Parts: sequence; structure tokens; C-alpha cells
Amino acid sequence: MERLLDPKNDYVFKRLFASDPELLVALINDLRPDLPDITAVDVINPGISDADLQAKAIVLDVLARDAGGHHYNIEMQVRRYPAWGQHSAFYRARLLSQQLGAGEDYSALKAVVGIHLLDFALFDASETERQQACWRFELRDATQPQVTLGNVLQLNLIELKKADRLGLDTGPLQDWVTFFEHWQETTVMTQISHPPVQHAMEQLKALSTDEEARYRALARERALHDEATLLKDAEERGEKRGEKRGEKRGEQRGREDSARNLLRLGLLENAQIAQATGLSEERVQALRERVQAE
Repeated sequence: MERLLDPKNDYVFKRLFASDPELLVALINDLRPDLPDITAVDVINPGISDADLQAKAIVLDVLARDAGGHHYNIEMQVRRYPAWGQHSAFYRARLLSQQLGAGEDYSALKAVVGIHLLDFALFDASETERQQACWRFELRDATQPQVTLGNVLQLNLIELKKADRLGLDTGPLQDWVTFFEHWQETTVMTQISHPPVQHAMEQLKALSTDEEARYRALARERALHDEATLLKDAEERGEKRGEKRGEKRGEQRGREDSARNLLRLGLLENAQIAQATGLSEERVQALRERVQAE
């Protein structure tokens, strides 16, 4: 059998869960276990176009709605990019605002629940943050977090690599982390007994034998690699331009400092100072006026 596709490839992730609502329900319930279980969802965006595969800035997310009208945005994030938090908050707020038509009451709003699986460490600034891998953000008071404005906006994050390293309590959530981090390790996966994860593994094996799926997963991977390369090149060019600008600014400041010293002596004309420092006579005159004003 060919090498299994990577379930963290967002094309593969969407194929696994958007095409199997029952599996998606299990994933949602297992990743937010302290909230009431849902029993069914409608997938709002099941399709994946060729344009989606090549769109480097787009995450192939899964949008779903349960019987109560609550919305779920499930994403596999393989790369970290600037303003990640702002983008995430904006997207969920937009999903919330799109629910109401003209004249509808705000009480009709249903929760928008984000569930993001991250293939990178989002929080790693302090010892406390390094010891936590599962996060939930809601509208809560900073001083009394037990006081909330409801859960109409909610974002659940799981830092997969960190969760795997720290080790979660035995249960469905840990089994999903193991699936996404160790799908290629047969001896590890055979120890997983949670039926939804077993089913996901079988679906992944079946998808991995599909030549078109393999081609499209590879196309998606290349698009993301291209994006990473372009970003790296842009950063390096920016750094080089910054260094050159810094060098030029330093040279300019050195010339102007020399000109000021000569001006304070009061012995040379503007043309002579310009010739000595490489500045224009206009710039020397402007510096002369500043020196005289000191």
C-alpha cells in the first residue's frame, strides 16, 4: 500500500470530515467534551474547487450547522501567519453577523463555534503557556471570568504537537491528537479503541488509494510550500532593503554631523562644506540655519 496521506493536509482533512457528517459530529463532540453533544450537522461548504487548492491564503475549512442552528467552523491550520488572532476573530464575527436579516431580533442569533487544530505552537511565551495545549476563548470578564456575555462567539484551539508532547488525559480528545500526530505509526494506531478515530483511520486509508485525491493533496501541499517560500523570500528582501536603508541613513547622518561641526567653526562657506562632506549646498544651508538657531 502507498504511503498514507497526511490528515493535517487541509485538503485531506476536509475530504475526511466534510464528506462524512457522522464523523464530523463525533469530532465536534470529542473536541468540546464539556458542552452538550450534538447529534447531526449539515455541511455548508462540502465542495473543494481547483481554485481553492491553489489559493495560498485560504484555509480549506469545514462549515457546518446543527439542528439548533448553531454554526461550526472546523479548521486544520498548518502554518502560522501574522495577525492570526485578528483574522480568526473577524471570521467568526462575520459568521455571526450574517445570521440576521433586516429587522430580525438579536435574540435569534445562534452560537458560532470555532474549532481549530493547530500544527504549530501558538502560545509559547511563558512557562504557563508552555504547559497548556487546549484553549477556549469566549466573551468573559477579565476580573471575574465566571461572568460571561454568553457563548455566541467561541473559539477552541488545540496545539497538536504540544498536546502530544504534554499528554492529555486518556480519552477521545487524546485519541484524536494521536491520530493527527501518529497516523503513520501502525503500532501506535492499533492501540486506539475509540470508534470514530478507528473510522477516520479507515477513511484515510481508503482516500490514500485514490489517485485523484493523492494528486490534489500534493497540489495543495505545493501551493502551501510556494506560499511559505514567497513569504520567506519577501522577508529576506525586506531585511536586506532595511539593512541598505540603515547603511545609507547612517552614512547620511555621518555627513551631516561632519557638516555641523564645520559650520560651528564658522570658517567655511556652504560650497566648501558641501565639497568636503558630499552633501548638497541646499542641505548645508538648511543645517546652517539649524545650527544658528541652537
